Amino acid sequence: MGDKQGFWSDPLAPEPKRAYRWLMYLGNSLVPQWVVKSVSKPSFTVSETEHKFLNHTFWYPGKVAWNAVEVTLVDPVTPDASLLVMDILARSGYGFPTTLNNASFTITKANATAAMGSVKIEQIGVNKDDVLDAFVLKNAWVQDAKFGDLSYESDDMVEISLTLRYDWAEITAFK
Repeated sequence: MGDKQGFWSDPLAPEPKRAYRWLMYLGNSLVPQWVVKSVSKPSFTVSETEHKFLNHTFWYPGKVAWNAVEVTLVDPVTPDASLLVMDILARSGYGFPTTLNNASFTITKANATAAMGSVKIEQIGVNKDDVLDAFVLKNAWVQDAKFGDLSYESDDMVEISLTLRYDWAEITAFK
């Protein structure tokens, strides 16, 4: 009879990537790494085109669209993550309509991507310096921000949910 132990008992078996071993650089470290609670890795969708010929249907791949990335932050007192997110919005070009000068500001892609800065998700190994791969979101900007819920019945930490939109993602493998 063969050995019925799992692959994890083999000391030479490769270590799988773990969902809890990652670091995120958000906005050139504008938001500290320890504030980021969770993130969805980049994903894409390929559209399809249908072609009918006689009584057959054929499918062809179309354009690639990168899906938004969801990020959850905890909102510490210092640094105040809510203020950091609002600062990104202001540097994107948004001005509160309190004066005529502010009301004429508009958000531009150039300002929004510069305000967001570099966004990188690193999958790490057992050691922090053991980077397995890294996704970099190209031209990322904040599409949606929710500043969490408050309740007298909860002792949970306040969370901020961000949706990041980007043009494409590149991955670099280090192993």
